[in-house]
Amino acid sequence: MDNLVIKASKYTPAILFDAKAHKLDIKGESYPENISDFYNPAIEWMESYLKEIADNQSVTVNIEMVYFNSNTSKTFMNIFDMLQDSAIEGKKIIINWYYDKDNDISLENGKEFQDDFESLTFNLIQTGKQTGD
Repeated sequence: MDNLVIKASKYTPAILFDAKAHKLDIKGESYPENISDFYNPAIEWMESYLKEIADNQSVTVNIEMVYFNSNTSKTFMNIFDMLQDSAIEGKKIIINWYYDKDNDISLENGKEFQDDFESLTFNLIQTGKQTGD
């Protein structure tokens, strides 16, 4: 299966699906004018990918969003639903949710997704320079 690469724009995140490495990266900001036009190719790619891989395959999803709107949040819910279904089927799905230490909203969003999708291994990972507290 070919990789999927979508370059970031001012309104959309960079998306890289590496089929051989079993890794998905979504990074940037997300407030596209037409959410379906932007995310549908990625969702369709992921559906095909998840059907093709072995039931016990481990998949890592790295998400590092600076900002995203409510439509993107709904899209992430749909993506996480799909990933949770795969986890229930036996695939090991690891979500690494990266948030800046100064971005409380990103942390809260990550916690909410973590609470909603208990079948996924959900890691909240702080980025940004640490102070000596």
